[in-house]
Amino acid sequence: MKPSEPLHVAAAVMRDSAGCVLLSRRPDHLHQGGLWEFPGGKIEPGETVVQGLARELREELGIRVGRCRPFLCVDHAYPELTVRLDVREVLEWTGEPQPLERQQLRWADPETLDPATFPAADVPILTALRLPPHYVISGVQGDGEDFLHRLDGCLERGERLLQLRVPGMSEEALARLTRDAVGRCERVGARLLVNADPEMARRWGAHGVHLSANRLMRIECRPAGTDFLVAASCHDTAELARAKTIGVDFVVLSPLRSTPSHPGRPVLGWSRFEELALSAGMPIYALGGVKPDDLEAVRAAGGFGVAGISAFW
Repeated sequence: MKPSEPLHVAAAVMRDSAGCVLLSRRPDHLHQGGLWEFPGGKIEPGETVVQGLARELREELGIRVGRCRPFLCVDHAYPELTVRLDVREVLEWTGEPQPLERQQLRWADPETLDPATFPAADVPILTALRLPPHYVISGVQGDGEDFLHRLDGCLERGERLLQLRVPGMSEEALARLTRDAVGRCERVGARLLVNADPEMARRWGAHGVHLSANRLMRIECRPAGTDFLVAASCHDTAELARAKTIGVDFVVLSPLRSTPSHPGRPVLGWSRFEELALSAGMPIYALGGVKPDDLEAVRAAGGFGVAGISAFW
């Protein structure tokens, strides 16, 4: 392997009937030894990601991989090497996982996992496990009642991560609308982020804040604690670098395709989107001309989910 090439590793997200994920403890003598990780290992020359993952899980756990799908791809640079984690969600397997290499195994609730007990490259996976594949962005409505009606429709069909974005609304009206929307979201376990000043969003009871690209580039550190979701809009390498530096939970990367609302605006296209998504080191939602059925293609390109207004709201 050339020094400039990342170590290509396949990793598995496996869930039991209770939603817990399978973890394996790295042997003490290995790189990042003693930390917990997701099962998997190095992809050998000539193997696809799925072939390498299937071999690793057979050797480590004694199971045969059935149906799986892309989940997340992360590039992470340690001082001594760069790792590319190609994560697959294993939906079906045959056999009961066994510690064939005498490693410690455990099933754990994703909500209870401490990032400090995992290699840094695995931390974006922990974040992604707590996120749904869709990120719904509100459209511009004439009044709050229309917004709440549309919000109810989104929640009824199962959307669980939403951004309240209403440009031009007064602070008083936005505060009132946020409180009403948060109450409706909490009844079904959904989370609402507000595109506004972070301190205002927290004061209004929102579950998080969404930073515009302009706001992102003006701040120097993460604007809230770890109990408060922080997302950001990004369009290029500089914005993604700032998002990673301040430690946002996820970003929206756009525009993937052209949209009627921004005619003539330069688009990323699939090739540039993949290049940026793989280097981001965090969950990426694709925005701009995407629909829910684009999810598989977005994940194959290194993204995590799909976001939008017209096709979602």
